[in-house]
Amino acid sequence: MATSDLFTLLSVGFVQLLAVLSPGPSFLITARTAVAKSHREGVKVALGLGTGTVVWSTAALLGLNAAFHAVPVLFIAMKIAGAMFLLYIAYKIFRHAAEPLKIEGEGGVAGNAFVKGFLTQISNPKVAVFFGSIILAMLPAQLSPLMTVSLIAIFSFNEVWWYTVVALFFGSAPVRSFYLKAKVWIDRVTGLFLGALGLRLLWSAKDAL
Repeated sequence: MATSDLFTLLSVGFVQLLAVLSPGPSFLITARTAVAKSHREGVKVALGLGTGTVVWSTAALLGLNAAFHAVPVLFIAMKIAGAMFLLYIAYKIFRHAAEPLKIEGEGGVAGNAFVKGFLTQISNPKVAVFFGSIILAMLPAQLSPLMTVSLIAIFSFNEVWWYTVVALFFGSAPVRSFYLKAKVWIDRVTGLFLGALGLRLLWSAKDAL
């Protein structure tokens, strides 16, 4: 694998990891399941989330990448759309960084934990937009089979390992307290990084015109 391909894998994987770390529906359902039922059930949710990520990333990398190859201008348009959405998400994350993250109060933790995690990921529109615009906007128009498989593996691994950590440790009061306190800075750093990335994508789209 070329050095440029390895750099792309690391860069895109890091951006996706930042998105995974930022609290959202996946975090909430994993934490609630672990706290209300058991750590083991929380890990099942994490595996379901990872499986959902395989579906979304495969569809994006195989289906949309083929469309971009056939219609190059579509790739430029998607890059611009992804950059704008990235700037919007960065603004929302940074603006609401200080708002508390509520964990208690929702009883929807019954049923098969794996299926719950899978359906949470599949039905999350932000995940679809993320893989359909932001991730593809960061990638070259053509991907080798090795790059495609590697990206899907990295995306799924990031999802599973992080939410497994959440499931295993979120039931601990000290860990939960630390994470909730760190949320402000996690979101602010994430917002700034994603905002800078959005501006970079806009600049690269301008050069491609």
